[in-house]
Amino acid sequence: MSAPQGAPARVAVLGGSGFIGRVLGDRFAELGHEVLSIARTEPAVPAPGRFVAFDLGSTAPAELTELLTRERVELVVNAAGGMWGLNDEQMHVANVVLVDRLIESIGAMARPARLIHLGTVHEYGMAPIGTSQPEDGPAAPVMEYGKLKLAATEAVSRAVLADGLDAVTLRLGNVVGAGQPGHSLLGVMAAKLDEARLAGRTAELSLAPLTAQRDFVDLTDTIDAVLAAATADGLPPVLNIGTGTATSAREWVELLIEVSGVPTEITEVPAPAGAGPETEWQQLDVTAARERLGWAPRRSMRESVDSLWQAQVRSAPVA
Repeated sequence: MSAPQGAPARVAVLGGSGFIGRVLGDRFAELGHEVLSIARTEPAVPAPGRFVAFDLGSTAPAELTELLTRERVELVVNAAGGMWGLNDEQMHVANVVLVDRLIESIGAMARPARLIHLGTVHEYGMAPIGTSQPEDGPAAPVMEYGKLKLAATEAVSRAVLADGLDAVTLRLGNVVGAGQPGHSLLGVMAAKLDEARLAGRTAELSLAPLTAQRDFVDLTDTIDAVLAAATADGLPPVLNIGTGTATSAREWVELLIEVSGVPTEITEVPAPAGAGPETEWQQLDVTAARERLGWAPRRSMRESVDSLWQAQVRSAPVA
């Protein structure tokens, strides 16, 4: 299969062995693109396309420029970054230093590649309940991760506006789908349900109120948005990618339990002491993505959760 007309034929995916990067690389490869998966260390399960171990957080930008130039890369998608298990300094390197060096690397190419940087809804911080957050609205994150991701997005936007970098940041909602990270709420719940399924017993889950309303978006819909951004012209520096609807984390957990079919006993526990309101309400305005990308979320909550659960079952060890 050949790549679509006008689409970059050579694509580099930073974080190509991760949750989003791996699926993205597979989709690009299916469409006939040559894929270069880049991550700090080679994964146990091969990443899509050809893999290169490269730590931009500790390597000179010129070395990445040389790699991208040698590989004739026309599009770079930054699906790298980190939060879980990292201290503040490590998060700064993974989310800010890496992006600063990536911008420098691409800018030094004789024919600079297009950059799609994956941001996050957490860059916005709190919002009044019932409102939607547009790209030009207030961005005042409270969590350190959100602050760092905002700094990275702002760096990309400055490079677009001041230096003419061909780039866009896609601010993603909370992504749900196959291969859900084990440290996420749904990833943890899926693992516990699967453990009970394999043991033939009732799952015992302890749940806090989980009343926060967030904008969740399907993984496949997210990939579709990246593919659309790969070829779209005249994009603004930032586009929101979500459903435009806030739902509670509790609804997602309860749907996961239903889809799994695993008998479950839930113990209600109080919210952790000092839990902040950072994500009490997050709902993205996705009007611009509809207009500029011709993109819209299409998968239902149930489709997202079913995909997550089926992947969890497939990954279970065979007795």
